[in-house]
Amino acid sequence: MRNSLGLVLATLFFLASGSALALPDDQNQPIHIAADKARINDKTGITTYTGNVIITQGSILIEGDQVELYRSDSGVDKVIAKGKLAHFRQKNTPTDPFTDAWGLHMVYQVNKQQLTITDQAKVIQGSDTFTGQRIEYDIDRSIVNAFGGTNKQQDSGRVKMVIQPKVSPDKP
Repeated sequence: MRNSLGLVLATLFFLASGSALALPDDQNQPIHIAADKARINDKTGITTYTGNVIITQGSILIEGDQVELYRSDSGVDKVIAKGKLAHFRQKNTPTDPFTDAWGLHMVYQVNKQQLTITDQAKVIQGSDTFTGQRIEYDIDRSIVNAFGGTNKQQDSGRVKMVIQPKVSPDKP
């Protein structure tokens, strides 16, 4: 029951926070990658980068100790980032603040615009924050599902959120 309530609250929080669509130019920008090492397998389309990996594409930033890039004929399909902690950042609209996500393991499915964060998952959008064992973020539909777990280090695995009040422009 409590996990269901947390899931509903997290979904409502992100639906109420406005559109989470990525900047329209992001997908059309070149991908820039920096890492200590790279291993490219042209047969499988998988490239593994290790050592302080930094990937940027438009407003998108992905950082991790190890990042795997899965490519097909249509381009990059999936990105898996691992680290202590891996980081994902994206600007939703030119006027919105960045959305930041951290976790030990992230899977970004580019075509589906789906980001799944597991193990020490945390998302910050503006001044609002939530954490959980696993967070699934549907970027295009602006829907977040957050799940607790059995990790005792994260307050018995419960989903936690901090939602700041909206400030009216006519109130100080």
